[in-house]
Amino acid sequence: MAKKENTKPTEKIEREYVIPLRKYWKRVPRYKRANRAVKGIKEFLAQHMQIRDRDLNKIKVDIFLNEQVWTRGIKKPPVKVKIKAIKENGIVRVELLDLPDKIKFKKKRFEKIEARAQESLEKKKSFMEKAKEGMQQPAKTTSTEEAKSKETEKKEDEKVEEKKEDEKEKKSAVIEAGNKMEKVAAKQAKHQTTPKMKQPKRPQRKSLAK
Repeated sequence: MAKKENTKPTEKIEREYVIPLRKYWKRVPRYKRANRAVKGIKEFLAQHMQIRDRDLNKIKVDIFLNEQVWTRGIKKPPVKVKIKAIKENGIVRVELLDLPDKIKFKKKRFEKIEARAQESLEKKKSFMEKAKEGMQQPAKTTSTEEAKSKETEKKEDEKVEEKKEDEKEKKSAVIEAGNKMEKVAAKQAKHQTTPKMKQPKRPQRKSLAK
């Protein structure tokens, strides 16, 4: 007899569930409740979304759903949670329904950041493609254009040399002026005489007559 081929359905399945989490986290100590609640979500979906071998690695929990479970800390997870599960190619992605205002704001900001990142990547890709096209196309330059480019290069070199010479002349002029000023100051210092301070006279000792 011929063996039946197992055909994997590639259809996209979307379902909504209200998962009771209390029965999962009530069995463990208080300091493990939030972790057990997240694992309970995966176990529930592995059962109801018909995951083969009940592999929990095929269930991807959304960031905002995880944040909602951990809002009150590790010891006080929510009693139940409303989620939306999307199964595609054997992988289930879980999202939170009825987002609170705080998480809605975070989600919008996160989506904006992702959109900006994608735009920057697309710009980089387009720039790289244009550069590759420019490298592939041979540069067609005529003799007149080459001559013009050489002339412009020569003119630029001459301008650069003139600027360097002007700078050297300015530096030499500044140095000469400084030397002259130093000489003049030295001459003036020689001619100027500072008045000597009169030293106080020592008191003479009076000789006592015998």
